[in-house]
Amino acid sequence: MTTAHAPTVTRTRAELAGLVAGVRTAVGAHVDWSSTAQLVAEQLQRHLPSPDVLTAGERLGAVDAYQSHTLHVESDGSFSIIAVVWRPGQLTRIHDHVTWCVVGVIQGVEHEELFDANLNPIGSSDNRVGDVSGFAPPGDIHRVHNTANTTAISVHIYGTDVARIGSSVRRFYN
Repeated sequence: MTTAHAPTVTRTRAELAGLVAGVRTAVGAHVDWSSTAQLVAEQLQRHLPSPDVLTAGERLGAVDAYQSHTLHVESDGSFSIIAVVWRPGQLTRIHDHVTWCVVGVIQGVEHEELFDANLNPIGSSDNRVGDVSGFAPPGDIHRVHNTANTTAISVHIYGTDVARIGSSVRRFYN
């Protein structure tokens, strides 16, 4: 996802220790991307952090675009954990990903629209606190929008080193 960029600071916070260990185990199973996304989703569901994983200032977000905060990048680059803060009305462009992705909502509501390869809408959902989902290419074309009047925060886990490649997005669609 493209975001308003704050300086990238990789930090593993103590409250993420269980999640990081669980994701390591899931990724270490060395199964296909869809299965990995499911295993990682189970770990995120089990270890979903609270919004306090971010500082009060980070939880404010940015005025002009949603904002991401890198919480952890595995030393071998096999996964990254990012928190994304969405103020009311902020949204992504329609996009897909370079790898599997798992998302869990920890504050607010995120509206997600799903698209097929021809960009036909195929579904949508309002993801609320505690909802966790995972997906893998192909079939990962979507757009996320904060349609509520409060700030939303989600935790994203990607099967790549986003600090190195800059984004999990493979391509944007018009």
